[in-house]
Amino acid sequence: MKAIVWTKYGSPDSLQLREIAKPTPKDNEILIKVHAATASTPDTEFRRLKLPLVFLILLRLYFGIRKPTRITILGMEFAGEIESVGKDVTRYKPGDQVFGYTGLNMGTYAEYMCLPENPSGMAGVLAKKPVNMPYEEAAAVPFGGLEALHALSKANIQRGQKVLIVGAGGSIGTYAVQLAKHYGAEVTGVDHTSKLDVLRSISADHVIDYTQEDFTKNGKTYDVILDTIGKSPFAGSLRSLNENGTYLNPNPGPLDGVQRRGTSERSNKRLLPWTAGYTTNNLLALKELIEAGKIKPVIDRRYPLEQIAEAHRYVDAGHKKGNVVIEIQ
Repeated sequence: MKAIVWTKYGSPDSLQLREIAKPTPKDNEILIKVHAATASTPDTEFRRLKLPLVFLILLRLYFGIRKPTRITILGMEFAGEIESVGKDVTRYKPGDQVFGYTGLNMGTYAEYMCLPENPSGMAGVLAKKPVNMPYEEAAAVPFGGLEALHALSKANIQRGQKVLIVGAGGSIGTYAVQLAKHYGAEVTGVDHTSKLDVLRSISADHVIDYTQEDFTKNGKTYDVILDTIGKSPFAGSLRSLNENGTYLNPNPGPLDGVQRRGTSERSNKRLLPWTAGYTTNNLLALKELIEAGKIKPVIDRRYPLEQIAEAHRYVDAGHKKGNVVIEIQ
């Protein structure tokens, strides 16, 4: 089968198209013919391994010290069709159309892959795909959709609240805008100039171009501030938060943690880190919303598997709108 093999840490040129052996499912596994995957920001970050030192050490131990050896096929999102199942599998059968997220097991940049029948947490999540969505769109749901759903569920948004989303034009942000609108919020999206039309197209009530305006200095306040990329200024975000409001940041720094504890003692503002939410129940909740026409993926570009390096270069540039899909024939 064809697969994109990750040969070294660094540039997209490390991703090489090769013929490798087709996997065989174990007794508790399913064999999936992959129809679509994505080039996500996490995929490109793992490829480059440009991460904080503590994560860098742990991931080199996991992937391989000098080069990738334990994990050699990247890609975490997928949609495809089950070709065969192991003898202990009971929930799925050949012909079922599925979508999901493989987590740190990765492996979606290939024509076939195996997954356990019941993956969980960062090991992945799997469900039958929405019936009203083609493979190429379904593959663009799990990462951004699950992260956004999990974060906003922690915020417990009420109808009529004002919600600001930083990085609103990315994979997580485009789902967060749609989910917050579904919950009845008045939504403001913050992102680059090139992404503002996309935010308007998914019904953001207001947009802020961060190259022209600092949302922390315009005097407006919000009930919920969701930072999808971990780059909002901590003190300024607190000033922009209403009393009893919630500020969600996926990557608070050490000093932010100290300020968070101090602020919690002095006010009723909630300051919450967030990540993950990779559960079957959450994926099924997204499927239900998609089938009801409440949310949809935003797809910027599509590339064939053979052009995966070009797809990664585009994501590396930092201006993708929503998702970049990889089509696997």
